[in-house]
Amino acid sequence: MIRVLLADDQALVRAGFRALLGAEPDIEVVGEAADGLQAVDLVRGSRPDVVLMDIRMPGVDGLEATRRIAADPELAATRVVILTTFELDEYVFEALRTGASGFLVKDTEPVELLRAVRVVAAGEALLSPSVTRRVISEFAGGAGRGREPVPPRELQQLTDREREVMVLVAEGLSNDEIAARLVISPATAKTHVSRTMIKLGARDRAQLVVQAYEAGLIRPGWLAG
Repeated sequence: MIRVLLADDQALVRAGFRALLGAEPDIEVVGEAADGLQAVDLVRGSRPDVVLMDIRMPGVDGLEATRRIAADPELAATRVVILTTFELDEYVFEALRTGASGFLVKDTEPVELLRAVRVVAAGEALLSPSVTRRVISEFAGGAGRGREPVPPRELQQLTDREREVMVLVAEGLSNDEIAARLVISPATAKTHVSRTMIKLGARDRAQLVVQAYEAGLIRPGWLAG
């Protein structure tokens, strides 16, 4: 059973999601929050598998709530999916940077929402490659911040193969696609991805994409499309 928590300041939105998700035999809605502070408290109490988190909420917003959840080692198994009205949103990128596993626009088709919950619950990042890469290309460098990405110290721990895998993850490739590209088995590709995430302290593939950009392994022009 996939346990889901809903965080949105609009009761009607929460009711709609609850009705949709609750009708599925393998999904259970374990709580609802109207703001970020309540969301964090409920996550700590109920330990859901997935949180559907609105960004714009009163008080503690979804971005800060995501940051608090991602920073809590006891909540490492909980995945946050950001709900947003607009695909290209700087807050979406910041949420990915701080630990969200992906994002959905609020007018996503019901079947896609259900698929997203199952994908994230299974431990994968919800990377819609073209859209996610456009968000990162637009905002990762911090428009107007005027700084070049600096490779993190942890990057030196990676083997050449792990760096190669990290770039392919950032291009939006799945484990099977990485395996085909590198002529290795899918299991080996998965192992390389997992080791890379562990070495860099990344919660999932979404953070690897962000880190690949910020480390200078990926440039904006590579991510267009």
